[in-house]
Amino acid sequence: MTAESTRLAYLEAIGIDVFSLRASEPATGETRLDDQPVEESAFEQVSLGWSELRRAVAACTRCSLHAGRMQTVFGVGNPAADWMIVGEAPGVEEDRRGEPFVGRAGQLLDEMLRAVGLSREGVFIANILKCRPPNNRDPAASEAEACRSYLERQIELVHPKIILAVGRIAAQQLLRSDQTVGRLRGRVHALANPEIPVVVTYHPAYLLRTPTQKREAWKDLCLARRIIGANAA
Repeated sequence: MTAESTRLAYLEAIGIDVFSLRASEPATGETRLDDQPVEESAFEQVSLGWSELRRAVAACTRCSLHAGRMQTVFGVGNPAADWMIVGEAPGVEEDRRGEPFVGRAGQLLDEMLRAVGLSREGVFIANILKCRPPNNRDPAASEAEACRSYLERQIELVHPKIILAVGRIAAQQLLRSDQTVGRLRGRVHALANPEIPVVVTYHPAYLLRTPTQKREAWKDLCLARRIIGANAA
């Protein structure tokens, strides 16, 4: 049995669900590209650094959402953060400002982070989609799949100690699951390649509508914080 198969067997034995990102290409050093938009073939062939990845996202036409966007919403925060927050998709204000989680939901997310000693600047925040769906509808499966490799590369570059999947769409798409948030939260999942624990919680917009669930969200944050502490021990 290989070391990798032993690790996966151990995770399964202790009840941690393991989900795989795409296989990473061998590291060959950062590839420098010019300032022209990154072509699809180039994106698939090289491991992009932050600046190249940002340009690839800004120039993306992989799905029809590019036609209606004001701008892409790449992500914000610390590119070497311990915590990575993954949400659903940009809304109207995010599309206008080019930043995820702004407005009332963003303010609540900031409060949630402060409650566990974090700040927006100290984590990295990204979305499943980089463009806003019309009328803030749920992302189509094809749209999420078209955007997936961008998020996967962000995860590889940040290599966080924990991912907090915020809301149903983010959790289901990230973990490739059809289970509800209620079923996914309260336990630890894991992405493989790279190996990163994932905790699922409610979206701040949902908590604004259903404040009685804030206590449950707090439990999720505490779970994520315990994982960070256990990994540091």
